[in-house]
Amino acid sequence: MGDLLEIRLPAMPECWETCGACGDEEVLIAEILVAAGDKVHFDDPIIALETDKTTLDIPTPYSGEVVDLHIALGDTIEVGQLILTLQRS
Repeated sequence: MGDLLEIRLPAMPECWETCGACGDEEVLIAEILVAAGDKVHFDDPIIALETDKTTLDIPTPYSGEVVDLHIALGDTIEVGQLILTLQRS
């Protein structure tokens, strides 16, 4: 078996911080694209985030199997927050 990894929300794109249009807004989970038991590959989208102005897919940084989700649809999320646990393959 592979390692268990905690996948957390990465830093927001630089444009969110510099333009000011989205950086101060709440960032909501608009869509959860995986479920426990799903196999994912590096760079597959796992969630979609939404602000008043934009939507952004967040990819997985590793391949593996989703063990557990730690977020729910409609949650407000912050940088560094735990999204899911992944069994690395």
